[in-house]
Order: sequence, then C-alpha cells, then structure tokens
Amino acid sequence: MAEAAEIRTDTLFEFITFSAGGQSFCLEITQIREIRRWTPVTALPHTPPDVLGVMNLRGAVIPIFDLAARFGLGMTPANERNVVIVATVEGTTIGLLVESVSEILSVEKSAIQETPDIKSEATRHSILGMISVDDSMVRVVNLDAVLEADKGAVG
Repeated sequence: MAEAAEIRTDTLFEFITFSAGGQSFCLEITQIREIRRWTPVTALPHTPPDVLGVMNLRGAVIPIFDLAARFGLGMTPANERNVVIVATVEGTTIGLLVESVSEILSVEKSAIQETPDIKSEATRHSILGMISVDDSMVRVVNLDAVLEADKGAVG
C-alpha cells in the first residue's frame, strides 16, 4: 500500500501560481526558495529594462527581474502588494518581481498540456506547458529561459 502512495506522489506536481502582466503563471514549488515583499532595489548601469537591479538577500547579491517586462507584457506598476519570488535555476539565485502570488496547485503530470505551436520560438522556450484551472489557463514558466535571456542581453 505504501508503494502505491509513493508512485502517486511521483506523478503529482505542486506549483505556486502568480500574476505578472495581468496573466497567470506558475513555477514548480521545488524551484522557489522564498517569497518576499517588494523592497526597493539597487539599480545597475547599462542593464536591460526588465532587470530592475540587485537586492541583498542575507549577504548574497541577487538580480531582480520584472517578469512581465521580460515576457513583453509591459513593466509591473509599483504597488505595495507586489512580491519578489526568489528562485534558484542552475545553481543561480534570482528574484522575479510579480504582481501577486495566488495559490498552490497540485496537479497530475498528465494535466500539464504542451505549449501550443504558435510559431514563436521564444514562447515555446519560455513556457514549458499549460495547466487548465477552472475557466482559465496557467502558464508554466521555464526559469532557464528567464536566465538565458539575461545572458543574451548582457553578453
């Protein structure tokens, strides 16, 4: 009986859903280190518009990206409800400014649908899949793409 429960948890994924650019996105919970209130960041010269600056996180300096701007959805308006999702990708810690965090989703792997082929390589690379929730769709963010876009813009 314990084996059946183990097999089930292997196919169950947990995601944190959030809003960026008025759209619903999510990240797998294992990628997230913490969620923090928005605080001003230290701007750096010659950065792309979607790189807001850096933040000191317990002695580590991390870059803060405006996820809506990164995805071409406009800059996130300043708001006291904004939060920074601190995530780790390929051993690098980054912060993502989002409008708000919504809920935790637990879904079976089979419920994650492929990103539709809309002839946009950037979309297919940035979004790993789609999850249907009630009458809407939540996009699964590819954190690697967020970081790679930064490497391309800087280097």
